Amino acid sequence: MRFFFALSALFFFALQPAWGEKISLKIGKNNIFAETANTPQSRNQGLMQRSFLCPNCGMLFIFKKADRHGFWMKNTLLPLSIAFIAADGSILNIEKMQPNTLDPHHAQGDALYALEMNSGWFARNGIKQGIRVQGLRQAPVGQ
Repeated sequence: MRFFFALSALFFFALQPAWGEKISLKIGKNNIFAETANTPQSRNQGLMQRSFLCPNCGMLFIFKKADRHGFWMKNTLLPLSIAFIAADGSILNIEKMQPNTLDPHHAQGDALYALEMNSGWFARNGIKQGIRVQGLRQAPVGQ
């Protein structure tokens, strides 16, 4: 299992486009590698046009201020799940998002972060509302 985790991390850090800083996060027992999107341009691009996301990889959206931010899946090829996260690291809500749709998905409270992962990742790993994400302090500041 450790070999698979190390191989996934190597693949993620070596082969992903250098659009944002990459950080390690932890949710429960799960280690995650996340590309960051902390500028308006990187948040607008998100995971659009990507055709692959490794099993424990995601994208962490970092906002300038906490709010009830919303997402859609226009030009996004991958089915994703998104966790909206408060400034203290606690998960506010988790939503499933279908590829190439304009259905809105919103935070159910003031979120400073949003974490997109492969569809069903949170459910498969027992991650629910109220659980805290560790490692957010190392994330760049939202612009």
